[in-house]
Amino acid sequence: MRHLLTLLIGAVFGTGIAVSGMINPAKVINFFDVAGSWDPSLAFVMGGALCVTFVGYRLVRRRPCPIYDPSFAIPQNRPLDARLIVGSGLFGIGWGIAGFCPGGALPALGTANTQVILFVAAMIVGILCTRLVVGRFAMVPPHGLEPRTY
Repeated sequence: MRHLLTLLIGAVFGTGIAVSGMINPAKVINFFDVAGSWDPSLAFVMGGALCVTFVGYRLVRRRPCPIYDPSFAIPQNRPLDARLIVGSGLFGIGWGIAGFCPGGALPALGTANTQVILFVAAMIVGILCTRLVVGRFAMVPPHGLEPRTY
C-alpha cells in the first residue's frame, strides 16, 4: 500500500508539473529573464504550491505521527551556513542555465527528450560527487541532519 500511495503522489506531482508547463525549459528561462521576455506564470505555480503546502502541513501536523513512520523527520538545523548558501546558489544557477528544476526534470523524462535525459544524468552525477566530497570532509553529518533510514 505504501508504494501505491507513493506512486499516486508522484503521479499527481508530475501531472501538476506537466499541466503548468514547468517541464518546458523555455518557460522557466523566461521566468528568470526579467529584463527581456519575462513570463510571470511560474510565480503563480510556486504561489499555488505554497498555498497547498501551507494547508497540507497544517493538516498533517495535527496527527501524532505519519501514517508509515513512527515520527516526523523534521530537520533541526536552522542557521544559514556556507553549505546551505553555496548549495542553494548552485541549484539556482543550474536551474537558470538549464531551465530545468529537478522537480520538473523528472516528470519531463517521460518526453524522452535528449536534453532532459542528459540533465537528469548530470544531476545524478552531481549528487554522487557531492556525497563523495561531503563524505570526505565530514564523516559525521552536521547537527540536525541525521541520515534517514528507509
